[in-house]
Amino acid sequence: MTDPSSTQPDPDRLAEQVAEAMFSNDRVSHRLGIKMAEVRAGYARLSMTVTDDMINGHGICHGSYSFALADTACAYACNSHNENTLSQAVNIVFLAPVALGEILTAEAEESANQGRTSVYQIKIRNGKDLLVAVAQAQCRQVPGRIV
Repeated sequence: MTDPSSTQPDPDRLAEQVAEAMFSNDRVSHRLGIKMAEVRAGYARLSMTVTDDMINGHGICHGSYSFALADTACAYACNSHNENTLSQAVNIVFLAPVALGEILTAEAEESANQGRTSVYQIKIRNGKDLLVAVAQAQCRQVPGRIV
Protein backbone atom coordinates (compact mmCIF):
# COMPACT_ATOMS: atom_id res chain seq x y z
CA MET A 1 0.00 0.00 0.00
CA THR A 2 1.33 3.45 -0.93
CA ASP A 3 1.78 6.01 1.81
CA PRO A 4 -0.51 8.97 0.85
CA SER A 5 1.84 11.47 2.52
CA SER A 6 4.61 10.43 0.12
CA THR A 7 2.66 11.96 -2.79
CA GLN A 8 2.33 15.33 -1.02
CA PRO A 9 5.21 17.74 -1.65
CA ASP A 10 7.16 19.01 1.34
CA PRO A 11 5.46 22.35 2.19
CA ASP A 12 8.76 24.14 2.82
CA ARG A 13 10.30 22.86 -0.43
CA LEU A 14 7.16 23.93 -2.29
CA ALA A 15 7.47 27.39 -0.70
CA GLU A 16 11.07 27.62 -1.95
CA GLN A 17 10.03 26.61 -5.48
CA VAL A 18 7.25 29.20 -5.48
CA ALA A 19 9.66 31.89 -4.22
CA GLU A 20 12.22 31.05 -6.91
CA ALA A 21 9.56 31.28 -9.63
CA MET A 22 8.21 34.56 -8.28
CA PHE A 23 11.65 36.10 -7.78
CA SER A 24 12.69 35.37 -11.36
CA ASN A 25 9.93 37.75 -12.55
CA ASP A 26 9.99 40.23 -9.64
CA ARG A 27 11.39 43.39 -11.23
CA VAL A 28 10.60 45.51 -8.18
CA SER A 29 12.71 43.31 -5.89
CA HIS A 30 15.56 43.32 -8.38
CA ARG A 31 15.45 47.12 -8.76
CA LEU A 32 15.37 47.67 -4.98
CA GLY A 33 18.11 45.11 -4.33
CA ILE A 34 15.82 42.91 -2.21
CA LYS A 35 17.36 39.55 -1.38
CA MET A 36 15.63 36.42 -0.14
CA ALA A 37 17.14 35.04 3.04
CA GLU A 38 14.60 32.36 3.93
CA VAL A 39 11.22 31.19 2.68
CA ARG A 40 9.12 28.36 4.07
CA ALA A 41 5.42 27.62 4.29
CA GLY A 42 3.71 30.73 5.70
CA TYR A 43 6.98 32.59 6.31
CA ALA A 44 9.50 34.76 4.48
CA ARG A 45 12.56 36.76 5.51
CA LEU A 46 13.97 39.27 3.02
CA SER A 47 16.59 42.02 3.23
CA MET A 48 17.42 45.28 1.48
CA THR A 49 20.16 47.88 1.80
CA VAL A 50 19.01 51.51 1.97
CA THR A 51 20.56 53.38 -0.96
CA ASP A 52 20.95 57.06 -1.87
CA ASP A 53 17.83 56.94 -4.04
CA MET A 54 15.72 55.92 -1.02
CA ILE A 55 16.53 58.97 1.15
CA ASN A 56 13.82 61.60 1.62
CA GLY A 57 13.96 65.32 2.49
CA HIS A 58 14.53 64.51 6.16
CA GLY A 59 17.72 62.60 5.32
CA ILE A 60 16.20 59.23 6.24
CA CYS A 61 14.76 56.32 4.27
CA HIS A 62 11.36 57.19 2.79
CA GLY A 63 8.67 55.05 4.41
CA SER A 64 7.49 53.78 1.04
CA TYR A 65 10.68 51.73 0.69
CA SER A 66 10.23 50.12 4.10
CA PHE A 67 6.63 49.46 3.09
CA ALA A 68 7.76 47.92 -0.22
CA LEU A 69 10.08 45.56 1.67
CA ALA A 70 7.30 44.60 4.10
CA ASP A 71 4.79 44.06 1.30
CA THR A 72 7.30 41.98 -0.65
CA ALA A 73 8.06 39.78 2.36
CA CYS A 74 4.32 39.33 2.79
CA ALA A 75 3.97 38.38 -0.88
CA TYR A 76 6.51 35.58 -0.58
CA ALA A 77 4.96 34.32 2.66
CA CYS A 78 1.34 34.43 1.49
CA ASN A 79 2.09 32.77 -1.86
CA SER A 80 4.23 30.07 -0.23
CA HIS A 81 1.32 27.61 -0.31
CA ASN A 82 1.30 27.85 -4.13
CA GLU A 83 -2.08 29.60 -4.29
CA ASN A 84 -2.07 32.99 -6.05
CA THR A 85 -2.55 35.43 -3.19
CA LEU A 86 -2.47 39.23 -3.10
CA SER A 87 -2.26 41.78 -0.31
CA GLN A 88 -5.71 43.24 0.15
CA ALA A 89 -4.97 45.64 3.01
CA VAL A 90 -1.74 46.49 4.81
CA ASN A 91 -1.30 48.66 7.88
CA ILE A 92 2.21 49.74 8.80
CA VAL A 93 3.57 51.62 11.80
CA PHE A 94 7.00 53.25 11.50
CA LEU A 95 8.81 53.12 14.83
CA ALA A 96 12.30 54.48 14.14
CA PRO A 97 14.10 56.33 11.35
CA VAL A 98 16.28 54.35 8.95
CA ALA A 99 19.59 55.77 7.72
CA LEU A 100 21.44 55.54 4.45
CA GLY A 101 23.41 52.28 4.18
CA GLU A 102 21.41 50.39 6.77
CA ILE A 103 20.40 46.84 5.95
CA LEU A 104 16.73 46.23 6.64
CA THR A 105 15.31 42.77 7.23
CA ALA A 106 11.60 42.05 6.96
CA GLU A 107 10.06 38.90 8.41
CA ALA A 108 6.51 38.02 7.41
CA GLU A 109 4.73 35.27 9.31
CA GLU A 110 1.28 33.82 8.80
CA SER A 111 -0.96 34.29 11.81
CA ALA A 112 -4.25 33.11 10.25
CA ASN A 113 -5.27 31.33 7.07
CA GLN A 114 -8.91 30.44 6.60
CA GLY A 115 -10.74 30.02 3.33
CA ARG A 116 -9.49 32.60 0.84
CA THR A 117 -8.32 35.07 3.52
CA SER A 118 -5.05 35.06 5.40
CA VAL A 119 -3.35 37.46 7.81
CA TYR A 120 0.38 38.13 8.16
CA GLN A 121 2.45 39.92 10.79
CA ILE A 122 5.52 41.66 9.38
CA LYS A 123 8.44 43.00 11.41
CA ILE A 124 11.19 45.13 9.92
CA ARG A 125 14.51 45.41 11.77
CA ASN A 126 17.72 47.25 11.02
CA GLY A 127 21.23 45.78 11.17
CA LYS A 128 21.39 46.44 14.94
CA ASP A 129 18.24 44.29 15.38
CA LEU A 130 16.20 47.40 16.29
CA LEU A 131 12.55 47.09 15.33
CA VAL A 132 11.96 50.00 12.90
CA ALA A 133 8.47 49.12 11.62
CA VAL A 134 5.66 46.63 12.12
CA ALA A 135 2.85 45.79 9.74
CA GLN A 136 -0.19 43.60 9.47
CA ALA A 137 -1.45 42.44 6.09
CA GLN A 138 -4.73 40.91 5.08
CA CYS A 139 -4.36 38.80 1.95
CA ARG A 140 -6.83 37.25 -0.46
CA GLN A 141 -6.48 34.14 -2.62
CA VAL A 142 -7.30 34.61 -6.29
CA PRO A 143 -7.51 31.93 -9.00
CA GLY A 144 -4.31 30.21 -10.12
CA ARG A 145 -1.05 28.77 -8.88
CA ILE A 146 2.56 29.90 -9.22
CA VAL A 147 4.20 26.54 -10.01
